[in-house]
Amino acid sequence: MDVLENVNAAEQVRLVRITEGIRTDVEDVVVRESSLTIVLDNQELVTMLCSPIDLKPLAVGYLFSEGFLKSKEEIKNVVVDDRKGIVRVETKTGEGADAAILSKRLVTSGSGRGSSFYKLADAQAGIKIDSRFQMLARDVLALVGQFQCSSELHEVTRGVHSAALCDERKILVFADDIGRHNAIDKIIGRCILVDVAAKDHGLIFSGRISSEMLLKAARRDIPVVISIASPTNVAVRMANDMGMTVVGMVRGKKMNIYSGDWRIVTDEG
Repeated sequence: MDVLENVNAAEQVRLVRITEGIRTDVEDVVVRESSLTIVLDNQELVTMLCSPIDLKPLAVGYLFSEGFLKSKEEIKNVVVDDRKGIVRVETKTGEGADAAILSKRLVTSGSGRGSSFYKLADAQAGIKIDSRFQMLARDVLALVGQFQCSSELHEVTRGVHSAALCDERKILVFADDIGRHNAIDKIIGRCILVDVAAKDHGLIFSGRISSEMLLKAARRDIPVVISIASPTNVAVRMANDMGMTVVGMVRGKKMNIYSGDWRIVTDEG
């Protein structure tokens, strides 16, 4: 389907293209950027920059990633106002955000300067990934190849990040957003809303593997994180501490395994 059929995803613009010194007036497609405000029980938590699509899973995924929600059963209602760029999440208790969580706001490393509500040491404390999930190295390469061909929006605009949940051999859930953090939150939100278990699965995404990205996966018991980019030193250290597998720089027929290499199986064993 043409991405322009979804008016929220992208729009056509006029521009000047210079090729070998020759100027040409052309039309092209750029990704749309919007702001989203997430309100939990009438309490405004955060306003973020995002792609104005899949706002419900984005909001739900964000609330779970940041620790405001623990289970789907806590949610009473989710109302999306596309026109105003607001998602209102109502819980069954109506208690809103925990003041202790709100006091730990951290500016993230992603585009759009999002906020996370944790300190790294606190967030990591007590998280251990107990999973025997494994993947064949050749399947990792095949999945990343499929992943890189899955986003029509990226193909047309070159302006979004992507994320996907996969099992050993296929992609199960896929999402795009201008923010790499948002793309992962959309995956988490979709899994929660449609009851797809993330435990014993892999997470593929297009950006670097930073500590906050790793924690999003860890909080959903995802044992394997895969990227075409590289991890940060803190992400590698945390992955080793939590028992996670981090695979980066997956390109062509190569990959780097920075932690938990036993989960990636080669023909040699």
